[in-house]
Amino acid sequence: MASSIRSSPEQNYAAESHLFPMGENPRLLQQAVLQAVAYSDIFDYPLTATEIHRYLMNLPVSRNEIDDILHGGGLLPGYLSSCGDYFTLVGRETIVDTRRQREAEAHRRWPRALHYGQIIASLPFVRMVAVTGELAMDNMSPKSDIDYFIITEPGRLWLTRLLVIAVVRYAAPRGDVICPNFLLSEHALTLDDRNLYTAHEVAQMVPIAGREVYQRLRASNCWVDEFLPNASQSPRSVFVAQRAGLLRRLIESTLRTQAGARLERWEMERKIRKLTRGGLSHPEASFCPDWCKGHVDGHGERILTRFRERWDAVEGRNQ
Repeated sequence: MASSIRSSPEQNYAAESHLFPMGENPRLLQQAVLQAVAYSDIFDYPLTATEIHRYLMNLPVSRNEIDDILHGGGLLPGYLSSCGDYFTLVGRETIVDTRRQREAEAHRRWPRALHYGQIIASLPFVRMVAVTGELAMDNMSPKSDIDYFIITEPGRLWLTRLLVIAVVRYAAPRGDVICPNFLLSEHALTLDDRNLYTAHEVAQMVPIAGREVYQRLRASNCWVDEFLPNASQSPRSVFVAQRAGLLRRLIESTLRTQAGARLERWEMERKIRKLTRGGLSHPEASFCPDWCKGHVDGHGERILTRFRERWDAVEGRNQ
């Protein structure tokens, strides 16, 4: 079955999905189900039927169509295993226990993530905060970081980052490692890295402050729906109070001046020099007035490579 499709697994199949209703082209839907499970398998993360539907690649279909594929009997024996509510690749059934253990750790960490997220959301110039990465998927090991995606007022991103780092240092002695991996200004909501990994990061993020800005972020990145057309809404609603007190308003007013602009430019240039010194930069890392993307280890590139390898292995089962 899978060997009939030879193209790259993260390729956009949206055009085909409009040409063939699922009743006439079940093979394409079977492939998409397998690809969703294979992608999550990289993270030792089995999927429920609801999650397979949400993260189905490139095919806007109904939940009933997913249920027909999963429970019809034609797909499961050779490619997928059903373990209670979860579906895994054949031979990977043990990751169901891994997911349960990590969910328990995530539930323990969410209150702290919301605590730090509320502090960040209350900082001057912060307009949106979202939890990303492993915690967003409830897939945390005890050593996992708490990752945040932060959107700021334009022109003050680097001063905002400086304040966020103070929160990072506040969390560290309390046993929590928090990582503001991606800061973006409201002038740069459209993301340039249009691939399956980035689409998943956007679709999986859990906004906790700045509902209206989150909606604008999603609207500015409609291309995500081409990769994950059933994941257009936030995976959950967990919003905290975003305090805008007198001190925050005073600081913002003080720094919306020429002196504030000079300070912003000085901090940006200072920090970019430090971040890029000694070969720390990577093609996935990017720094400018409107964003600070600090993935210096090529994480997204590695994930896409591993997905291609995983999909090749799935295809190879039918050789």
